[in-house]
Amino acid sequence: MATKDPTAVERANLLNMAKLSIKGLIESALSFGRTLDSDYPPLQQFFVVMEHCLKHGLKVRKSFLSYNKTIWGPLELVEKLYPEAEEIGASVRDLPGLKTPLGRARAWLRLALMQKKMADYLRCLIIQRDLLSEFYEYHALMMEEEGAVIVGLLVGLNVIDANLCVKGEDLDSQVGVIDFSMYLKNEEDIGNKERNVQIAAILDQKNYVEELNRQLNSTVSSLHSRVDSLEKSNTKLIEELAIAKNNIIKLQEENHQLRSENKLILMKTQQHLEVTKVDVETELQTYKHSRQGLDEMYNEARRQLRDESQLRQDVENELAVQVSMKHEIELAMKLLEKDIHEKQDTLIGLRQQLEEVKAINIEMYQKLQGSEDGLKEKNEIIARLEEKTSKITAAMKQLEQRLQQAEKAQMEIEDEDKKYLQEYQSKFDSLQKQISQKEKQLVQLETDLKIEKEWRQTLQEDLQKEKDTVSHLKNETQQIITLKKGLVWLKDKEATHCKLCEKEFSLSKRKHHCRNCGEIFCNACSDNELPLPSSPKPVRVCDSCHALLIQRCSSNLP
Repeated sequence: MATKDPTAVERANLLNMAKLSIKGLIESALSFGRTLDSDYPPLQQFFVVMEHCLKHGLKVRKSFLSYNKTIWGPLELVEKLYPEAEEIGASVRDLPGLKTPLGRARAWLRLALMQKKMADYLRCLIIQRDLLSEFYEYHALMMEEEGAVIVGLLVGLNVIDANLCVKGEDLDSQVGVIDFSMYLKNEEDIGNKERNVQIAAILDQKNYVEELNRQLNSTVSSLHSRVDSLEKSNTKLIEELAIAKNNIIKLQEENHQLRSENKLILMKTQQHLEVTKVDVETELQTYKHSRQGLDEMYNEARRQLRDESQLRQDVENELAVQVSMKHEIELAMKLLEKDIHEKQDTLIGLRQQLEEVKAINIEMYQKLQGSEDGLKEKNEIIARLEEKTSKITAAMKQLEQRLQQAEKAQMEIEDEDKKYLQEYQSKFDSLQKQISQKEKQLVQLETDLKIEKEWRQTLQEDLQKEKDTVSHLKNETQQIITLKKGLVWLKDKEATHCKLCEKEFSLSKRKHHCRNCGEIFCNACSDNELPLPSSPKPVRVCDSCHALLIQRCSSNLP
């Protein structure tokens, strides 16, 4: 018979031990709890097996004092190939109790298992065989196909949660011996193991049902909070509508007051204009009978009256425009009232939808109570199973049938819950869209109210302008009454600038005749009054005539 290669036999033995160790560790962890600590025997044996696998075919490195054969060199190389491994390498070097490279390598393996990255780290290491050749012989396990198989088996350890205390453990002086008795099991151990696996599956199902119940309770509480927030937002909308109604009533009252004030102003202006017109006509008739030279002045006064009547017509047109604007405001107010009624109808519809949502929530709560009763029955079944562990072989078929029925009932309950949740979500989305529309309408109402306030301010400004024009008409009529003969009056059309300051006339800079020289001046250059020989009462004169007359009076004094 041909002799086998001893190194190949060693690699096959180590591969089989790695398979048994990894398989036993995963099965025991799933049956007795997934969080493992340092004292767990299968976990200790796994690290011993991994240490033997990494030591196989390792080259001996000579130093000044002794021969060095350690696995810390290739593991430290992982930092350069896998950047995420820098953190684990730095934390291993910072541990105070480790003094040997072997202790650092053992700590590295434990930290890699807790990170669930051991398979990833070793995979990137076995790919770089040219770098591994510096540490391993050509026939080493890490250089052959057995190393890749072990790395593939390590991926299954990602389902295990390990909580290992590396800082206080003496990793330098541990002796790594493989305990083969853990992997030589009889039929009774296999039966107990299968029973433990079945019990663990039942406990996992119980935990799953409890977690599902907790999630359903959290969703119901969140739905209740959303319904409460919707009710609060509806109350706020009702309050804002009441405030808008009050503002509309106030605006209507202010509009009535403005109408009454406009009517009074129109009556007063008409009466005043009629009185001034009668006075001017009487004065003109007396001037006709007394002196013929006043014909030109009368024509000029008549022209000014026409201008004033034209101004009065313009004022009346502006008042008509304002009245039309008021009618438009009233129409806008009516439209606002219609919008408010429509909003009230939508609010009633929202309340009805909220009542429907409450009814749906009550139905869901009743179904949840029914599911809780089913869960209580399952808990009682599990308690009976724990008490009757000795009779579990005879009752396994009945338990499997009951579990299947419970799973079917649970699936039906989950389907119904999903349907009700989808219906509620669709109704909730529609409610949110309606609420956003109402908010947009409220914003539009606020803008309309601002526009109405601006219209009211413009109306007040126009009324003030009308009062100013009336007072100006009074002054003009007084000037017409004080006109006398014997003056060479300059026509208004011929004068475009003030005689003294030479500034151009405009609506704000009006024209005024000097009663002494007959020239036309601005208000600033003719704001003086003096009695003239033609009129004993003081009349308007320009600044130059005023200075000249004052000088004459002073020269005539003794």
